[in-house]
Amino acid sequence: MGIIGSTIKPFKATAYQEGREFFDVTDADIANKWAIFFFYPADFTFVCPTELEDLNEHYPQLQKLGVEVFGVSTDTHFAHKAWHDTSEKIGKIKYAFLGDQLHTLSKNFGVLREESGLADRATFVIDPDGVIQIMEITSEGVGRNANELVRKIRAAQYVRNNPGQVCPAAWEEGEDTLAPSLDLVGKL
Repeated sequence: MGIIGSTIKPFKATAYQEGREFFDVTDADIANKWAIFFFYPADFTFVCPTELEDLNEHYPQLQKLGVEVFGVSTDTHFAHKAWHDTSEKIGKIKYAFLGDQLHTLSKNFGVLREESGLADRATFVIDPDGVIQIMEITSEGVGRNANELVRKIRAAQYVRNNPGQVCPAAWEEGEDTLAPSLDLVGKL
């Protein structure tokens, strides 16, 4: 897909967030910040509420890491509010939901299913420079794990803050990292 390392494209979307009036979010709003765009197929569905609730449970931890979270589907901001007001799981969510009924974000990130007008189940992590550092796309019936997402973000932040270092598989904060060099070639 060639999307890792690319810069987020300009966008404007109307958001719903508990306790706020509807508001617009643009690419300028995430400048100099870490952000997650958490795409899901549609409101009032089955796997989506479990994923969104799981992500919400990690939202305070993500905020401490300086990461803002946006749930995104091709529904409108009105549908997001209705779902929030009628679903026990969704009613708990504190992060913003972006309406993408014009498919701007879904197309920008390459996750729009043209035949249905729905977004794939996809996650993108954007760094403070607007560069896509992490992406994950799963099939319709496979839910994502927010705990693993937090681990990946910590690794991405570590690599950004420690040039010349990389995080090996299953790396956890505080564990050893690697400094790629000719000395390591063939020894791992």
